[in-house]
Amino acid sequence: MKYLFVHQNFPAQFLHLLRDLRGQGGNEIIFISESGTSHMAGVRRVAYRLPPAPELAAPGPVAELARAMQRAAAVAQAARTLRDLGYVPDIIIGHHGWGEMLDLPDVYPGVPLLGYYEFFYHPTGLDVGFDPEFAPASDVAPLIRARNTLNLLALALPGWGHTPTRFQHATYPDWARPRLTLLPEGVDLQECAPDPQARLRPFTLGNVVVQPGEKLVTYVARDLEPYRGFHMFMRALPHILRARPDARVVLVGGDGVSYGAPAPGGQTWRQHMLAELGSVLDMRRVHFAGRVKYDDFRRLLQRSDAHVYLTYPFVASWSLREAMACGCAIVGSQTAPVEEFLQDGRTARLVPFLAPRRIAQGVVELLEDERFAARLRANVRAHAVKTLAMQDYMAGYHRLIGELTHGGSRLTNAA
Repeated sequence: MKYLFVHQNFPAQFLHLLRDLRGQGGNEIIFISESGTSHMAGVRRVAYRLPPAPELAAPGPVAELARAMQRAAAVAQAARTLRDLGYVPDIIIGHHGWGEMLDLPDVYPGVPLLGYYEFFYHPTGLDVGFDPEFAPASDVAPLIRARNTLNLLALALPGWGHTPTRFQHATYPDWARPRLTLLPEGVDLQECAPDPQARLRPFTLGNVVVQPGEKLVTYVARDLEPYRGFHMFMRALPHILRARPDARVVLVGGDGVSYGAPAPGGQTWRQHMLAELGSVLDMRRVHFAGRVKYDDFRRLLQRSDAHVYLTYPFVASWSLREAMACGCAIVGSQTAPVEEFLQDGRTARLVPFLAPRRIAQGVVELLEDERFAARLRANVRAHAVKTLAMQDYMAGYHRLIGELTHGGSRLTNAA
């Protein structure tokens, strides 16, 4: 088959599918993207370039929409070039979040379109207003509704959609859900697996060395920011460090902003929280690793004695799935995205997101009660094997692709 993938960054959420399609042999795969430095044998990349962003005296969502229209036009132009060279895909697969696929039905009318739907924004009840420390402005509701413009335009296109969790599926309007298949994402359970020997040897990450007798507390996010509970975890650290003088803490994540607002005063959130906590933290035992290579990330999870994962009611991170597969003893937030994956007392210790002392208590409990932690590790790994198997994820993807490329007559919503 001939595949056309679209995402501003290569390979994005489609890494595993690309590997699987390439491994099948006989498929022709082209990926239109704006950025991404990685390459994959058997996948031809076509880059598009954006003109400068328009300067608009308008609310933020209007500027986002204008930028999305530019992306749609740039991707459509790249697709026209491919079409004129004779390339007509059997299916187009991409992410609807940046508007890139909006004009593709004009270039390839009748070609099935499979879109990834990540999140439908709400002015109340989900991420907006969840954290009282960052109360939304009184006029935020119209802006939040406007932010769904790309979602609504995508839902008006021909084609089909999928989304990875029940939580994300439920964010979409009732009328849209029947067109969105629930397709749970998987993990490479061989690559992400427990290492029983990890705690028996020194662990090294950059300049950080954790000896076998020390306890290691880990925290991972793409960027260190409130949406992923960075501020709450930082406020939990003094309690953890006092209770466990043998504990070291490694935080992985960049200083950018993936979600939400930047820190005040032009600071990063790391600088902001370090300024708040002052000398309370023993920085000899708190290590900021920045962004790390995947193998180092995986080794960190395998060595972790207590792994903390917190999130607003928002999209769950891939790192949560990977921590489960690695058999981490997890302290997670009692928020809907986490509760879909984990059960308190069975596969994790779940605690209130907004309670740093409770987060600290959960961590200390896992460090002190080794039998309980071992039971959580075994249970969460077993749950990952049952629910996150990559072969099941790929089978679901291929089933959906097959239904679309055969006219869509057998499509049913699996949610």
